[in-house]
Amino acid sequence: MPLAVTHVLLTIIAVDIYRDHFAKHKRYFTLHTLFIAGLAGLLPDIDIVFRIIADFFSFDVPILLQHGGITHTLIFGLIFLIPGFMLLKKEQKRAATYFFVIAFGITFHIFLDFFLGGGAYEGIMWFWPLSTSTYKLHILAALGLPNIPEAIDALILLGWLWHEEVKHKIKDFI
Repeated sequence: MPLAVTHVLLTIIAVDIYRDHFAKHKRYFTLHTLFIAGLAGLLPDIDIVFRIIADFFSFDVPILLQHGGITHTLIFGLIFLIPGFMLLKKEQKRAATYFFVIAFGITFHIFLDFFLGGGAYEGIMWFWPLSTSTYKLHILAALGLPNIPEAIDALILLGWLWHEEVKHKIKDFI
């Protein structure tokens, strides 16, 4: 299961790579945008907060609001993608970029959970609300490596810091 650090860092790294190598208008991809991307990479796990609050007040959490429920569906990402396109149409490109980055972070989180294991044990509901069927690969468990997420976090962080140091861009993140 990818840990929080993996979700945040890989989302930031993916958006940073896009900014450095593909974006035509880099002024829309500021450090603030990368920060929002990192938060968005963790956003589907807001359902964990829902459960903690519900447990505190002794409420039952509906199954769709439990971990791996509605916040781990593509609809959750679409909630942010649609306003992004609406803002882009109104020429509000910076605000649109924020919504696109949030939609990307959510979707990236869901893909990580699908491939590496995370969200609901049963898998990801790719086609919700049309279907509640779940799908998963959970590669780490299949390879017999369920306890490796901490090492993955450390390697991702060290690799990213090394890349930034070599490229002399580490100052961009200070």
